[in-house]
Amino acid sequence: MVGKYEVVAQPIPGSNHMLRYTVSVAGTRIGATVSVPTESDCRYLEKPPAVPPLKPFQGAYRPGRPKKGSTPPTPVAPEVRQSIPAEDLPGGLSLRDLGVTEDR
Repeated sequence: MVGKYEVVAQPIPGSNHMLRYTVSVAGTRIGATVSVPTESDCRYLEKPPAVPPLKPFQGAYRPGRPKKGSTPPTPVAPEVRQSIPAEDLPGGLSLRDLGVTEDR
C-alpha cells in the first residue's frame, strides 16, 4: 500500500529480474509502472494533467517561406554610424563621452 493506492508487484514475462508494479484504487486498476511508484506517481496515474488538443499537420503551410510567384522582399539598409576623428572633437571631450567604442 502506498497511501490509498494498492501496488502489486509481478515478474515481467521474459525478464529474469524486472518487476511490473500494478497500481489500483478501490479495486480498479489505474496503471502500471516498471519502477517502484511513489504516491505522486500514483496520483499522476489516477488523474493525469489535461493535454491540449493536437493541431492537424498542414503540408501546404510552410511558415517563413514565400509563396510561389511572390516578389522578393525589399532589403532594408542597415543603419550607418559615422565615425568622428579624434582631431575634430572639441577640447576636453573623448570618444567614450560620445558613446563610441574604439574596438570596432
